[in-house]
Amino acid sequence: MVEELIIGLLFVAALAYLGGRAWKSLFRKKAGCDKGCGCTTDVKSPSANKSGRLPV
Repeated sequence: MVEELIIGLLFVAALAYLGGRAWKSLFRKKAGCDKGCGCTTDVKSPSANKSGRLPV
């Protein structure tokens, strides 16, 4: 009986974790690039040259 309760609680915790991750990925604010790093696209990098490419 106790083992079933522990397994049930772990299952509910896993569902809550996955549900929270799904909720955040579906309803997050779409700002910046598609990588999800939180950067903004309207800020120019100081190391980029006029062509927009980074120096090698």
